[in-house]
Amino acid sequence: MNTEAIWTFITTQGVDFGLKVIGALIAWVIGRWLIGLAQKLVGKAIERGKRMDPTLSNYLVSILGVILNIVLILAILDMFGIRTTSFAVLLAGAGLAIGTAWGGLLTHFAAGVFLQVLRPYRVGDFVTVGGVTGTVKELGLFGTTLISPDNTVVTVGNNKVLSETIQNFSTLQWRRVDVTAKIANGVDVGDAIQRLKAAVSEIPNVSKEQPPDVEILQFTAEGPLLAVRPYTHTDHYWQVYFDTHRAIVETFGAAGYPTPETPMVQRHLTQPPARPA
Repeated sequence: MNTEAIWTFITTQGVDFGLKVIGALIAWVIGRWLIGLAQKLVGKAIERGKRMDPTLSNYLVSILGVILNIVLILAILDMFGIRTTSFAVLLAGAGLAIGTAWGGLLTHFAAGVFLQVLRPYRVGDFVTVGGVTGTVKELGLFGTTLISPDNTVVTVGNNKVLSETIQNFSTLQWRRVDVTAKIANGVDVGDAIQRLKAAVSEIPNVSKEQPPDVEILQFTAEGPLLAVRPYTHTDHYWQVYFDTHRAIVETFGAAGYPTPETPMVQRHLTQPPARPA
């Protein structure tokens, strides 16, 4: 190692290079802080206006952050004497390699753009996307963030969301709750249906405009199987679901209905006739 050359570099250009490194670090810290501040201010301004959907506003704030970070990096490179025009040429030359390596991310980004245009769901909607069910927390640049019913944060890639079936449970006013109830053979089916309709209609948050459906779903060996289907808003789905089960138990208990039992088939074995001696 040529120590003389190293010492010459340190004494002639080392101080200048060190100052540039320190300046770049300071610029990066301050720039990142300013970018975060700008994103917060823009987000609050959009929220204050109340004219834009939260999903679109979060998307725009994310894009703003990406653009400002690119500008910051270009400014830091310019401090080291790397002109932005040269960097643009370098970036264009590496575009093919980057596109190949980040092909998956780019497809997620493109899918996110289409999701913003098509708007199959919004922030706050209860959906099933990419095989995951939950409440939409954020539609990001590359993925959709959900909060599952068991309070877990799940992120699904936008390309997976767009390429599979999307179920939005919040679009329509009412959602049907599907529950079944089995009655024993010999019980008056008409009486059971009327009792259940009256009981389910009194459950809190069950729709008054759309009366519950209680009908025979199928026949089983134990007795008829009833479909009990009240309607409610998505926000009250699980409350109505569990209250309907409770109403079935209490209604059948108050009516004194017997518990359905599987019929037992008894087989009697006959002794073969004795052979003559």
